[in-house]
Amino acid sequence: MKIQERTGAGGGRSAVPAQPMTGERLPAPPRERKPALAALAVLLILVGALGATMLVLRAGDRIEVVKITKPIPAGGSVTKANTEAVLVAADDSIDYIPWEQLTGLMKLKAVSAIPDGVVPVGQMFTGATGLAAGQAIVGLSLKQGQYPSGLKQGDMVAAYRVNSTATGTGSSTGSGDSSSSGASTSLIVDKAKVSDVKTSDGSDVISSTNLPVTLTVDSTKAAELAQAAATGAVALVLIPSS
Repeated sequence: MKIQERTGAGGGRSAVPAQPMTGERLPAPPRERKPALAALAVLLILVGALGATMLVLRAGDRIEVVKITKPIPAGGSVTKANTEAVLVAADDSIDYIPWEQLTGLMKLKAVSAIPDGVVPVGQMFTGATGLAAGQAIVGLSLKQGQYPSGLKQGDMVAAYRVNSTATGTGSSTGSGDSSSSGASTSLIVDKAKVSDVKTSDGSDVISSTNLPVTLTVDSTKAAELAQAAATGAVALVLIPSS
């Protein structure tokens, strides 16, 4: 009899529901999934990765082109001595001249003066002589005193014919001899452009060395200028370019 009472009492206690412990969190409700946002995030990641890949590939797409290493005057041509090959980023919008086309480029003329350090484009060259109608190119070989100091390509000059003359008069009485000497000058070309100036080493030309100068002049003055240059009777004067 006592055993049954104890058993019944124990069964009653076990039937009471257990109370939650103090501080225990209640279970959170399940989160709502948004597959559209997840897909958008994945798409943005893929687009970013693709863009970065394209930039890397674009930076690595380089071509070998012509670069000018020495100034080329208007009407001048490129040579192996005034060019070198450089690598640049490929760009279809720029008309670079591929290095393998250098031989063909040597047959063309510069439309205008090209300074050194320039990576030229095709529009800078032409198959024509580069001279306008009514113009001619005359080469001069000048000594010091026949050209202004610092003469350079692109300068504008006037060309004069210089003839040295000397006359003398004397008196037999006393010691009064008198003589006079002078130089007659006449204008040959009032305005000519210096197309090219060459020195042996790029330094100042010494007195014993002539300075080769190429002038672009009016064709009607070319013969007279060339004749005066052949006798060394030409002097150049620097004038304003405007």
